[in-house]
Amino acid sequence: MNLIKKLSPLTEKIRSYFPQLQATAGGKGTEIGLRTTPENQIKYLYRVMTVDLEMRQAILDVREMDRLDGRVKRIHSRVARDITRSGLVMQQAEDSKVLTKEWIEFGRRLQLDRPEKLRSDARGFVMEGNLPLQWVLDPETLLFMASVRMPSDTILPNVDEHGRFKDPAKAFIQYELYSGRELAAFPLWGMSMARLDPDNHDDMGSMGRPMIDATRATWRKLTMTEEDLVLRRRVRAPLRMRHTIEGASQDDIDKYRASVEKDNGEITTDFYSNKKGATEAIQGDANLDQIGDVIYLLDTFFSGTPLPKGLMGYSKDLQRDILEDLKTDYYDEIDAFQDSLAAQYERAFRIQLALKGINPDAEEFWLGYAERRTETPNQAADRGLKLQALGLPQGMVWEELGFDAATVRKRLEWERDNYDPYPQGDEEPPAKGGTRVSITPGNRRKGETGTAISNR
Repeated sequence: MNLIKKLSPLTEKIRSYFPQLQATAGGKGTEIGLRTTPENQIKYLYRVMTVDLEMRQAILDVREMDRLDGRVKRIHSRVARDITRSGLVMQQAEDSKVLTKEWIEFGRRLQLDRPEKLRSDARGFVMEGNLPLQWVLDPETLLFMASVRMPSDTILPNVDEHGRFKDPAKAFIQYELYSGRELAAFPLWGMSMARLDPDNHDDMGSMGRPMIDATRATWRKLTMTEEDLVLRRRVRAPLRMRHTIEGASQDDIDKYRASVEKDNGEITTDFYSNKKGATEAIQGDANLDQIGDVIYLLDTFFSGTPLPKGLMGYSKDLQRDILEDLKTDYYDEIDAFQDSLAAQYERAFRIQLALKGINPDAEEFWLGYAERRTETPNQAADRGLKLQALGLPQGMVWEELGFDAATVRKRLEWERDNYDPYPQGDEEPPAKGGTRVSITPGNRRKGETGTAISNR
């Protein structure tokens, strides 16, 4: 069944959900010139029978780092956890029961309401730099039934030397690495590819890079230096004795050594000899605490990751104000990751609406993660109150805090109708004075703004 043909009669606007369709070879438009670099032009011409081996090697290196080093594993795990914290939410400008119902069913079918599914997608995205999601469609009901994360090191974009898809019906190809056999071909609607920092977003063949791709060389130096440090401690730390026996033959030295070392478990404090000689103590290495090279490599490694070193337990000589600035920068990175991932789920949801005959542009909605920043509840509430004090609409305040404003309004109306101890019937409710929120700049620790709430 040709599903591309089945999509086209639904609405002309369906083309806007496939921006790459306009970028295929022979597509209409005034675009001229080449999107790709000269190096990629040659690469795409020859990259027709196997995957990108350079990208695959980078992914294999990062997987090994994640398996062997607890720091790398914790970086990936924590970033994935912070990205998916509180899960996905659909926000609407106005409440739509149809969209709400479709989103709930869509999320349940694709397991987007399960934290482990979202965390797996996010972890694969930051580890591999790409997130190819296969959207499994039931040809009878035209419903997406599953979202399958594919291994990005076996997926190849089917592009020409211009960096545009050759055929939207065969946009991505999965190859078997060792035989070069084509395992499957995916249409553009059947697979979406989230890319992390590609060299050129408009070059469809330019794949993303693992989050810590550039730290691979530093990581090797760091682990090698740490291993050398342990070996040096093992060899140079213990106290040793140098025995000098003047004029002794080799047999005399062997006998003397055997008599001294025969009881390794006992501590020998005195040595005796009938020949002229001396026993001199050799102290252990007094410079074993000088690990400036290790600290330098550790700082270099973490500077190439979005996670501050202080959040990983290395907090020595780190000022609190500097850590707060680093945390803010880290949360900005998390927000960018959330946007990239949420865009893939929203793309599939819009296609699903179009397949059911619903124009996704008829209603204003967007998908995102409920928690945009990793904050404490008090910090989130304080931010919302300050936005309210600035005069923002209440619905935008709820959206900023990660809630669906339409759902909040609906719940408030339901609670007012069911929990109001003094129902008014058809009469108008009494006027309320409202809540007054005042802010005082600079009266909190570190110059933060204070917030006060009072009834009018």
